[in-house]
Amino acid sequence: MGREVSRQLATLGHTVVLTGRSLEAAEYVAGEVAEETGRAVRALRLDVTDEGSIAAATAQVARHYGRLDVLVNNAGIHYDTWQRAVTADLAIVREAAETNLYGPWRMAIAFAPLLRASAHPRLVNVSSEAGSLAGMGGGTPAYAASKAGLNALTRMLADELRADGVLVNAVCPGWVATDMGGPGGRPVAEGAASVVYAATLPDDGPTGGFFRDGRPLPW
Repeated sequence: MGREVSRQLATLGHTVVLTGRSLEAAEYVAGEVAEETGRAVRALRLDVTDEGSIAAATAQVARHYGRLDVLVNNAGIHYDTWQRAVTADLAIVREAAETNLYGPWRMAIAFAPLLRASAHPRLVNVSSEAGSLAGMGGGTPAYAASKAGLNALTRMLADELRADGVLVNAVCPGWVATDMGGPGGRPVAEGAASVVYAATLPDDGPTGGFFRDGRPLPW
């Protein structure tokens, strides 16, 4: 998903900073995207569970660009279909929250000054309809609870950053045929397009919303 979002944004003319826990892997994918799009793509090492890693990435973006126009929080783990809430391994739940909720939260805190320095700042949290309280049932407790928390964070950030012109939205790309989603899902390009929609909203676009394919989803 991150690769395809990067490719689509680069195609639209954005200067893309692509990150990964492994710098070597990020550099490899950045090279592929650069070759496909003809745009420069920078690779950075970033682990959203590590505040030192986030601080280093923030410093590099500040040094090279002085601002950040779009922050896409795409990291996600533990679609725990094998668990039920009533018998859940809470160590798995905590681990999911570290990446799926606290990771985007750390990123928002770290990059907020660089977003404020942009003329058209956008913050996109890649969430899931699994985190929608309106339709939530049993199962996948670590994933669903962490994504519900991410949706709540989206609402708070949207309100607090509204005066700075930062449009903050959550996006559900749908069931996508990625490594996490597995075979049978929708094409990755379609899921990524939902993310790109929120990343490229006009200045009078929505903030504090939850979307898939540009259409609102219930919280």
